Amino acid sequence: MIEGIKVRKKNPFLIKKIVIKRSATRKKTIQAKLKDEVMEILAPLNVSEKKLNEVIKSFKHRFEKREKEKFFNRESKLPLRVQKLNQKYFGGELKFKYIKYSANQSNSFGICYPHRRTILINGYLKKMPQWVEDYVIVHELAHLVYPNHSKDFWKLVRQYPKTERAIGYLMAKGIEEP
Repeated sequence: MIEGIKVRKKNPFLIKKIVIKRSATRKKTIQAKLKDEVMEILAPLNVSEKKLNEVIKSFKHRFEKREKEKFFNRESKLPLRVQKLNQKYFGGELKFKYIKYSANQSNSFGICYPHRRTILINGYLKKMPQWVEDYVIVHELAHLVYPNHSKDFWKLVRQYPKTERAIGYLMAKGIEEP
């Protein structure tokens, strides 16, 4: 978790109820379904409680992460902002498949997959000032040109005028440049 980010006491991503249905016809696999805030587990009759609890924990984590990402990306203006930043700092030349918020980044604020032309932004950045998030977007867009942190890469990133300020802000929040 990013230091300084307030966490709501009521978590909208929590699964409220777990219903376990055991079946003699089911032999090996354990399946989970999520509907609203209820997770239904379909399990073999003979599966141990220990194994079932491990699997339930894994499914619960996966479902909550997925719901969090849906929440982050709902009505997101991120694609529009990326287009503006691409136009302003890269002449609109950069092509990518998508950019979206991710709930799966605990150690980084953004990640670019240049070969896939995709970018993921840490969802917690939504709570930070827009100029910080814009820096992260510019940083990740620059990876579409240079998939490393070379001098040429930093020259491209530093076109964004608040680069040094944003890096300092992120360092103060406990997230440092790689």
